[in-house]
Amino acid sequence: MSFLPLSSDAELSAAALVAAERQAELRGGSITNTQRTLLGHVPSFEAYAHWDALRDELEPYIGGRAVSLFAYAISDAADCLVGSAAFRRVLVESGDDPDDPQVTEAEHLLLEWGRMIATDPGGVPEEFRARLEAAFQPKLRLM
Repeated sequence: MSFLPLSSDAELSAAALVAAERQAELRGGSITNTQRTLLGHVPSFEAYAHWDALRDELEPYIGGRAVSLFAYAISDAADCLVGSAAFRRVLVESGDDPDDPQVTEAEHLLLEWGRMIATDPGGVPEEFRARLEAAFQPKLRLM
């Protein structure tokens, strides 16, 4: 998104520099262009950075593919072009077809739930809740 400013270290606030250093220490390596752009607004940067932590916690339970499918379903149903494009790319690069993924029963459930979260989070039918409760433990449903 070239219309957003990509700040140099000299242009960043002290809080942004601390956030960047913390991210680099936690994840290793350098800051991406997206992260560098978001450092212009530290709360946005931190919200974005928390995605990594959430993904890392979910993967051992449902797998990286399921996490990507779930996140894609949420982003796509919410018409979030940046998010849906990012997760679509992850799926394509791993050999999946985001338009027609061949999914397990649990992944299908996550796709449905992701779409519901984006479009009507308060309108999840009781029957669907029962399916979620049967498939995923309470702590996992919170992640």
